[in-house]
Amino acid sequence: MFHYTRTQSGLSAALTVLRLIFVNTVRHVRKTNGNPIIGLLISISQTLILVAVFSFMYSIIGVRGTAIRGDFILYIMSGIFLFLTHNKSLSAVASSETAASPMMQHAPMNTAIAITSSALSTLYIQTLSVTVILFGYSLGWGTVHFQNLTGAFGMFLLAWASGSAIGMVFLAAKPWAPGFVRILQLIYTRANLFTSGKMFVANQTPAFMIAMFTWNPLFHTIDQARGFTFVNYNPHKSSIMYPVVFTLVCLTIGLLAEFFTRKRVSLSWGAR
Repeated sequence: MFHYTRTQSGLSAALTVLRLIFVNTVRHVRKTNGNPIIGLLISISQTLILVAVFSFMYSIIGVRGTAIRGDFILYIMSGIFLFLTHNKSLSAVASSETAASPMMQHAPMNTAIAITSSALSTLYIQTLSVTVILFGYSLGWGTVHFQNLTGAFGMFLLAWASGSAIGMVFLAAKPWAPGFVRILQLIYTRANLFTSGKMFVANQTPAFMIAMFTWNPLFHTIDQARGFTFVNYNPHKSSIMYPVVFTLVCLTIGLLAEFFTRKRVSLSWGAR
């Protein structure tokens, strides 16, 4: 009987945490825009603008023929989807509530719930926007075909997870040096414009240039996603294991650093 009570208590606690994550995720979705439909439309608009800009750039420069054989717009979207998801998840987690936030005064709220909710809200919005864009594109320009849809979606999730893990490192370091960490975060997200590999085909990149991109987990996820998307593309200069290991390492560092910071952070640090 005593064991049964403890099991019920543990189950109740788990359900409470899940409910808090759900409620806080909804709050994050509504935080930027009161209407979630407006937030979804803004996310879709950002993606479509980037697709239009890069398509125009490829046409003007005249390098459209260097892309992967297949649907050119799908080639552009395969990079932009993962690029936006990675950067947005990083920014969302890095800007989530810390231990000194007023929200933490409401028990049983804690930083783990805040971080998880921030990451899940980004995944929710990005998954919806990608689904709507691909559905609309298939209606207007023909069926969208993926060689391996499960693998491509797996790379999408890996781009989200790696961005969230890096965001945790920035979140843990921000209370110690907010200005410096903000600059580092800006440098990283801006560097992803070029080092993510969304603008070129990795297999066609010279060997002496690959070292400039292989450090970036997003480069590997985008290249592998294109391998799962196009039947005639086989990635040779990227791997799935690198972003997986990178994500686990950053997640471990972020959790340890966040625990260390949470025990020492004070409201007086941000006082002016």
